[in-house]
Amino acid sequence: MLLVGDPFAPDSGRATLKPDDAVVAALGQRLYAGHCAVCHGAKLEGQPNWRERDAAGRLPAPPHDASGHTWHHPDDQLFRITKFGVGKATQVEDYTSSMPAYEGVLGDAEIVAVLSWIKGQWPADIRTKHDEMNRSAARRR
Repeated sequence: MLLVGDPFAPDSGRATLKPDDAVVAALGQRLYAGHCAVCHGAKLEGQPNWRERDAAGRLPAPPHDASGHTWHHPDDQLFRITKFGVGKATQVEDYTSSMPAYEGVLGDAEIVAVLSWIKGQWPADIRTKHDEMNRSAARRR
């Protein structure tokens, strides 16, 4: 595993994305292509009808671009969803999802790299809103 620095904010124990770090973003782009693009799309477009449950009751992979809801979640929640899976991260035991948990597949710094690259693709106004959400979440802790 290639480490790209501490993925957590100083003294917080919470993941912090680094979309402006070129080394982190480059690693994230490679990892996204190898682990995420098959479902979420090479251009972050997600799967068709991503808001409608399939026959098994599961939602298709959502887009990670500005049209999706990824940017509606703070850094640490995105990290936990990716690492542990949606059900465990949201503490909903019986939640079923096609999204695998990446714990044991990607290291913490690699998960942060993927999420950092995704965030780096968002328009400036969406990134600003996401940064504001992170600051607000930090104040509530």
